Amino acid sequence: MLELHTYWRSSASYRVRIALALKGLEAASIVVDLKAGEQRAGYLERNPQGLIPLLSDDSFSVGQSLAILEYLEERFPEAPLLPQDPRERARVRSLAAVVCCDIHPLQNLRVQRYLAGELQASKTQVLAWVRHFIDDGLEALEALVARDADRGAFCVGDTPSLADVCLVPQLYNARRYGCDGRRYPTLLEIDRRCLALPAFAAAAPEAQPEAPPGAVPP
Repeated sequence: MLELHTYWRSSASYRVRIALALKGLEAASIVVDLKAGEQRAGYLERNPQGLIPLLSDDSFSVGQSLAILEYLEERFPEAPLLPQDPRERARVRSLAAVVCCDIHPLQNLRVQRYLAGELQASKTQVLAWVRHFIDDGLEALEALVARDADRGAFCVGDTPSLADVCLVPQLYNARRYGCDGRRYPTLLEIDRRCLALPAFAAAAPEAQPEAPPGAVPP
């Protein structure tokens, strides 16, 4: 049985929810409220990092969204999220890593808390930091995707891949923080195609049971 420790607005959890939906898999959701600090309580016994998501498959558990996505791809190869061609697979992994390794870590909640707490940065300064690293990373990702004339309807090819699974939550965050989407029009076009698919809609933050009443997309 699959279980996912998740939170409705966690973009890393959002990635995994999209992958599960695209593969037609169900996972029981165990909510870890980031704002309430629950990830630093008893949850540390399950995941010493205190981060989400965490996927459990019977007695096996794995953290880190990229590792979870790769595990789901290997464990449940139906509805593949990686192309067959080795070069295209590498390209998908590279684009996913831009989001998960270069953009997201610099704008996530614990970085913002450190900036505001330990470094006494103002709300304006924290927001400027977040916007800078999101826009800078997405602008580079835009160039990587747009220069591939044969890319297809999505980041790589004509079906969603792990690259799209990682892109959509990051663009959600970009809108949430008021970033300048005019700098990455190709990515926004792909985002619109993704969000029109039922799997992406079902995984959206506002569609989660723990989302506050009246929550709407940014």
